[in-house]
Amino acid sequence: MLQRLFSFKGGVKPQTNKSPSVREAIGFAPLPACLYVPLHQSIGGAANPLVRPGEKVGKGQLIGGADGWMSSAVHAPTSGRVLAVEEHVATHPSGLTTLSVVIEPDGCDEWAERQPIDYRSQPPERVREALRDAGVVGLGGAVFPSHAKLAPAKSVVVQDLVINGAECEPFMTCDDMLMRERAEETVRGIAIFRELLAAQRVLIGIEDNKPEAIAAMRNAVAHLGLDYAVVAVPTRYPAGGAKQLIRVLTGKEVPASRRSTELGVQCFNVATVYTAYRALEFGEPVISRIVTLTGNVAHPRNWDVRIGTPLHDFVALGEPQRDTNAFLMGGPMMGFALPSLDAPVVKATNCIIAGSAGLFPPNPPEMPCIRCGACADVCPHELQPFELYWFSRARIFGKTQEYHIFDCIECGCCSYVCPSHIPLVQYFRFAKSEIWAREREKKAADAAKARFELRNAREEREKEEKAERLAKAAAAKAAERKTVVAQPNSDAAGTPRALEPQDTPPATGESADSAGALDAEALKKATIQAAMERARAQRAGQAARNTDRLTPEQAKEIAAVDARRARQASSASAPPAPPERSPDSAGSGD
Repeated sequence: MLQRLFSFKGGVKPQTNKSPSVREAIGFAPLPACLYVPLHQSIGGAANPLVRPGEKVGKGQLIGGADGWMSSAVHAPTSGRVLAVEEHVATHPSGLTTLSVVIEPDGCDEWAERQPIDYRSQPPERVREALRDAGVVGLGGAVFPSHAKLAPAKSVVVQDLVINGAECEPFMTCDDMLMRERAEETVRGIAIFRELLAAQRVLIGIEDNKPEAIAAMRNAVAHLGLDYAVVAVPTRYPAGGAKQLIRVLTGKEVPASRRSTELGVQCFNVATVYTAYRALEFGEPVISRIVTLTGNVAHPRNWDVRIGTPLHDFVALGEPQRDTNAFLMGGPMMGFALPSLDAPVVKATNCIIAGSAGLFPPNPPEMPCIRCGACADVCPHELQPFELYWFSRARIFGKTQEYHIFDCIECGCCSYVCPSHIPLVQYFRFAKSEIWAREREKKAADAAKARFELRNAREEREKEEKAERLAKAAAAKAAERKTVVAQPNSDAAGTPRALEPQDTPPATGESADSAGALDAEALKKATIQAAMERARAQRAGQAARNTDRLTPEQAKEIAAVDARRARQASSASAPPAPPERSPDSAGSGD
């Protein structure tokens, strides 16, 4: 049964340059002298280090635990000794550093204990946890944790599971060779994902410039007796984009503000499902991946290389030509120039291209925009890049959001066709970064304002509670004074009796307020007096220190001081003597 194909707007057809790297089978890169394994290799939180310098590790041993659900684990690519857990240059255009585990291989390449999962009998939650702990992420370049995408929405049934084998970027052939040589394992991984998502249909999209991969996948599907549709899609960049491939295979248009799962579609890369199958069936976490090494090299080829291999060791396998002047990671359309070859191979590394002046000529000087509209014609998301360019350049970022700048996937089609050689994608990335920075500042200011208002509210509440407590104490005192003896009184027999409540004249509002104020003042003075008494008692109970080795002179002096204090205390406690009468007043009759 033929699968109906749809089309997406825009797109370009650059020269593919794929044939040089598919002439040989996938090779296995040798172990380097040292591996630098970054702990942050996925979208989400960085993994927590679980090893220390000097510790022995086995191949596949967990060295970085997932930090929450939106994270992924990291494992040792080989057996050896941990040299350090330190900052190392990241595989990123910024050239910044990231926390990495440095491992010195011992040459044995011995596996740690592997624990395959019987995914057929395990609940889906347990299988997803196993994929998270195995470090399975999207290997198409986005490195999104796969276990999070395998949790189906409760309100929407997954109708279509789309497997992305299009690989539309020029030069890149790692997915092509994977499907050619490991098609059956890839299809078995698709079966696991279909079961987890309970998908009704499976569509495998492969560009029609990969006939060997299409034939291998169809043979594997037939051999396993599955009903998956292996579809050859027209070769046009960026047909390998998730939303574009979903549009071609299902006809569903995924809005920028929504996810494909809301429309009943989920999409995964072929390398992702392959690594998931190896992780569950054989207990092998993601410690290596297939990387295309091509461009200005003597031996272009695809290599199965360990995660953490320094790029200078990896590119040496291709023997770069003398005129090589740069290295790109990813394809020429969406990739970036590597600032340093000291950075390691990571899970997002799918292609390394050695560049030269002949292969990638210097960009011509940027000319003014002539508003020809060519960029809008090729934009796969039907944006107006020339308007986004003007507002980005003028730093009017609010208008760029009105023109939906965050719908841009930075595919590079607009820059590719621009007759004025304007690096449009670079302007869009700049505008996005500025908008994100302002959003972060606004969130920080809002959080500070909220904390300030909460503190003020707390202080006001504490003041009110304190005033309420004092008022209650004063009221309790006033009530006690009404019931307890206020002053002595006598009955008819002459026996003193306590005043009854009715004997006390009712207090007016003013006298009640003054009584409450006096009670509060008396309570305050009584509290202070009690505290002073406790302090005196504590001082009296404290024994003198450093008096065990006194000289006779010091003991005599201390005894005199104590005697003088005793006389002062007795004189202070004795009642005052009556005043003496003068001789003139003696014998007077007063």
